[in-house]
Amino acid sequence: MNNFFEPKFFSLLKNGINKEQLSGDIFAGIVVGIVALPLSIAFAVASGVSPEKGLITAIVAGFIISILGGSRVQIGGPTGAFIVILYAIVEEYGIDGLMISTIMAGVFLVIFGFLRLGNLLKYFPHPLIVGFTSGIAVVIFSTQIKDALGLNIEKLPSEFFNKWLTYFSNINDTNLYALSITVATILITIYSKKVTTKIPGSFIAIIGITLFVQIASIPVTTIETFFGEIPNTFALQIPTLELSNLYIYIAPALTIALLGGVESLLSAVVADGMIGSNHRSNTELIAQGVANIVTPFFGGIAATGAIARTATNVKNGGRTPIAGIVHSITLLLIMLIFASYAKLIPMSALAGILIVVSYNMSEWRSFVSILRGSGFDIIVLLSTFLLTVFVDLTVAIQIGVVLSSLLFMKRMADIGIKTPCNVDSDVLEDYSGVPDGISIYEISGPLFFASAKQYSGVIQNIGLSSKIIIIRMRHVPFVDSTALHNFQEMIKTLQKSDVKILLSGVQKSVHKDLSKDGITSLIGEDNIQDSFTKALKQAKELIVTLP
Repeated sequence: MNNFFEPKFFSLLKNGINKEQLSGDIFAGIVVGIVALPLSIAFAVASGVSPEKGLITAIVAGFIISILGGSRVQIGGPTGAFIVILYAIVEEYGIDGLMISTIMAGVFLVIFGFLRLGNLLKYFPHPLIVGFTSGIAVVIFSTQIKDALGLNIEKLPSEFFNKWLTYFSNINDTNLYALSITVATILITIYSKKVTTKIPGSFIAIIGITLFVQIASIPVTTIETFFGEIPNTFALQIPTLELSNLYIYIAPALTIALLGGVESLLSAVVADGMIGSNHRSNTELIAQGVANIVTPFFGGIAATGAIARTATNVKNGGRTPIAGIVHSITLLLIMLIFASYAKLIPMSALAGILIVVSYNMSEWRSFVSILRGSGFDIIVLLSTFLLTVFVDLTVAIQIGVVLSSLLFMKRMADIGIKTPCNVDSDVLEDYSGVPDGISIYEISGPLFFASAKQYSGVIQNIGLSSKIIIIRMRHVPFVDSTALHNFQEMIKTLQKSDVKILLSGVQKSVHKDLSKDGITSLIGEDNIQDSFTKALKQAKELIVTLP
């Protein structure tokens, strides 16, 4: 059991945490708690549930994920990625159905962890992740237009096209006060960092806009209009369940579990790159599962690792799970003391915050980058994106995974019938004469989504113990966008540690893909040689000049 469930919190406690780090974690936790306040409320409201459910989720799930998780700095709570799924579940099954689906999703996540599936979830191709993340961003944006414009629409259609047709048919009823508040919220959220980086822009926007609306008596809808009073207490809730109907919740539960698992591990990987650490993926899945099993009984919704809040934690000095625990305690105190005032927040202000969230989620730069890459990656990207927007996220992920597998097999078959390129024909397998400080690593076979993470991790570990690393790529027939993404992150990590990177034997098609993704300019064309002999000669000349 210890092989796959080892919470980082307890491992770090055994080794001890110094006072300086403890104070850094406490400060980071308070900042992240303030960041999480408006986001938790906004995500809950957009998911079709009352605001306090978002706060409860951040408090309870955030605490559990920090205590039991496999990452040093992961911050758990409600996220934008769940909005589309949760809203659909609430519409079809009600609050009890959402609770049951979330609890079942938690059970699935625990099972994933016990079956050691954490590593498998990392193999989701990069175009698939970008495709459904961008799709979710578009869907979130489209759901916020009603509140952003202050439109008085009783029932919005769930279909994307019909939703926008409804907006256009009601555009003349736009509340200019609401529109002004939305725009002001967006501008404050984005540009407040030029004034202060200590206080989050979304928090400044919510407080400032709410005060202005109340003092000036601006006629716009608020949280109170839809939900009334916001309770500041926890109450144990037990969903009504007929065992004969349990099967109907399997599909939504699996969707929550898969998306939550992928997003939490993606967030943990991003955090690893920021702090130079390694998370424990199966431990993280189990922690996410426990959090989703427990939280609904206190009135919360589905939770996972939040990439933006985790990054905020790291940037403010958080390095241990104590920061996540403090984040939960901060939110608890805010809820107990100030929950009654949250009802005054204008819905258009929440819409403004979620529009910024959807923009940040869109990953449009990665989207455009993939569109410049191989046709196989473009097919996966656009299929997943369009299915997410116009059909369903579950269908998008399923078809995306199948497409990725089929296209990979097609790509391998194409390579098998081509005449091999005569690249780097001079073979030097004996590295005994290589000077100290120079490491060599050879990639054999295609660099694609299933192998990209492993290759990048091994190369990074080897490179960090060297001054120069030569990466031999003579036997790499192609790279996909997942590999390019991981390769680029690995190079940046090594360069931060002043490690010089040389490539040898890069085939023309691979070199073209590296150039499109900006990797050749990152490494430097002078550091890419057509043979290993030339790369080794260059490394020997460089090593004598390095300190």
